[in-house]
Amino acid sequence: MALRNAVMAALLEGEASGYDLAKGFEASVANFWMATPQQLYRELERMEADGLVTARVVEQERRPNKRLFSLTESGLEVLRAYVAQVPAKPTAIRDELLVKVQCVDVGDAGAVRAAIVERVERSTAKLARYERMRERMLAGRSEDEYFAEAERIGPYLTLLGGIAFERGNLKWGETALKRLDQRGS
Repeated sequence: MALRNAVMAALLEGEASGYDLAKGFEASVANFWMATPQQLYRELERMEADGLVTARVVEQERRPNKRLFSLTESGLEVLRAYVAQVPAKPTAIRDELLVKVQCVDVGDAGAVRAAIVERVERSTAKLARYERMRERMLAGRSEDEYFAEAERIGPYLTLLGGIAFERGNLKWGETALKRLDQRGS
């Protein structure tokens, strides 16, 4: 998947500035795609040049003017074509921490343990944030009510994927720490 597909997915929520996209990227698509603000700005420029997004300038007092981006019909067509591609490429794990864990027997087990603790703490924080997002999206409704009433269900389904991913990180991290502690590492 290209960054542009994730940007277009985020723009389905509506018009946004590059700054708003960078800030809100974590809230809307970070449970399945990560990007730096610089990557987002470069991609928005390319997408505008390709006619996938359009930008309008909003003048602001005491602040620099900002550009608000929105999907064009061409952008929506590209997004529709992307969604229709079958099958989706399988996820490939490239995790530096797992490489370090693989080498724990010949390396600094304390450093590996500390890295796992950091992963667990980060996953705990992300899971809490995702659960708050879930509660906001449900707004007191059951999931069945949400799916029956919501205009768009994709953001909720991807959020559920992010929640499952972080729960998996926590379960693995807790198991790894327990086993390292049992070995005296």
